[in-house]
Amino acid sequence: MSSSHASKPDLSDSNVRLGTAGEKIQQAAAIVGICGLLASAVIGFTGMFGTTHDFFVKSWLQNYMFVLSISLGALFFVFIQFLARAGWSATVRRVAELLAGNLQWAWLGLVPLVVLWLSGGSHDAAASHAFDAPDMAQVSYSSEPAATLGAGGGGGDGHGDGHGGGHGHGHAGWGPGIVFPWADMEAMKSHNPAEYDLVSGKVAYLNSTFFWIRNLIYVVFWAFAGRWYLKRSTAQDESGEVGLTSTMQKWSGPMAIGFGLTITFAAFDWIMSLSPGWFSTMFGVYFFCGCCTTGFSMIILATQRLQSFGRLQGLVNAEHYQDLGKLLFAFGMIFWAYIGFSQYMLIWYANIPEETGWFLARQIGGWGTISFLLLFGHFVIPFVAIISKWVKRMRWALMVAAIWMLAFAWLDLFWLVMPVIPMDIMTAETYMEVVEAHVNDTTGITNPLNFTMLAGVGGLYIWMTMRRFRNHRLLAIRDPRLSESLAFENQ
Repeated sequence: MSSSHASKPDLSDSNVRLGTAGEKIQQAAAIVGICGLLASAVIGFTGMFGTTHDFFVKSWLQNYMFVLSISLGALFFVFIQFLARAGWSATVRRVAELLAGNLQWAWLGLVPLVVLWLSGGSHDAAASHAFDAPDMAQVSYSSEPAATLGAGGGGGDGHGDGHGGGHGHGHAGWGPGIVFPWADMEAMKSHNPAEYDLVSGKVAYLNSTFFWIRNLIYVVFWAFAGRWYLKRSTAQDESGEVGLTSTMQKWSGPMAIGFGLTITFAAFDWIMSLSPGWFSTMFGVYFFCGCCTTGFSMIILATQRLQSFGRLQGLVNAEHYQDLGKLLFAFGMIFWAYIGFSQYMLIWYANIPEETGWFLARQIGGWGTISFLLLFGHFVIPFVAIISKWVKRMRWALMVAAIWMLAFAWLDLFWLVMPVIPMDIMTAETYMEVVEAHVNDTTGITNPLNFTMLAGVGGLYIWMTMRRFRNHRLLAIRDPRLSESLAFENQ
């Protein structure tokens, strides 16, 4: 980079405070959010559109993790800028700090899960509904021939998904076991002894008490980290104390460690344990890529929207957008594809039955289509579209790319949370036998619940974000690196 002389920036409140400009969006978001959640509740509790209770709960979990990942990605952006002592980002970092500040409300997303745990539910209701359907059931582990990811030989993942988003397979029960099979070990023992034998070795980790202790650690750490950075950054607006920047730099290393541990184990607990027989040590990194995708995309979109309100004029320019585009390109496309391919390739090559079934379930029927959509939509198309620096400097093109990546990040979480594992994975002789048997299987992606829940959770998140934007400055006006950021140029 190089520096050039910049005219005196406009740091007046009219340029760095949103004021009433975002009031209508805030109000509209609140209305959409409330209506979306009410509609979702009606669909989920009445079973409209063939919606089962497990699909309803998983839809909440997926959309909660979608908006959570936005704030987690923003938090990563904040502390990595301090850790690297970056100067270019000073004019856009406050937007990320405000997005990360939403983490103080992360605990609200766990309230429905608390209610689910308190609802109890019989063992039969929690686990046996998979066996009521003619085409889905619990998957056992076996040494018998089975279809693998690519050529015949052993598959299955131990989570036979009566628990896995089985839309249309009537289930009337409640209780945590409908989505987290390990939470109802007695039901698992009754209906799937093979899976029980495998998962029982993990009960020191997979038990309700430890699960909720970990959940408390996650949300407390995230709330603390998001608030800690925002509080010190806004305090510097008033005092101009350079030492606050030094403090935030010093503690960014420990914050990075805490961040890495918490998002990794949260991914294990809230997504991977939906199929407790399956495991991948790379899964936390894959979820981290998703956080970067959503976080960086939202920073781009929020900054552009603020500028459309006439704010941050002369403070954020094509140079900053180019670097934000680079980050989205690197983490949301390249690193996401690298981790996704590495995880798949290692599991395919090892060909271990406990691992392969999880991917096989995502290659058959409608899930195969979604897998290809993710490959091309999350990587190939955006890779080609924004690889040029000129595209990253065009605001409308970068806006389209950010919206596109948000949409595919949502689809990626749907792909992670919802699939159902067919009963015949362990009995089929070849991979193609499974594919042909399930060629007409559907994914539930068109269920209106997916969109009402997104509107509900997303609407409330936007309301919360706009409220925060209206209550704080949009720029760290006395950051010691602000002048460097204002003069920043890409080479």
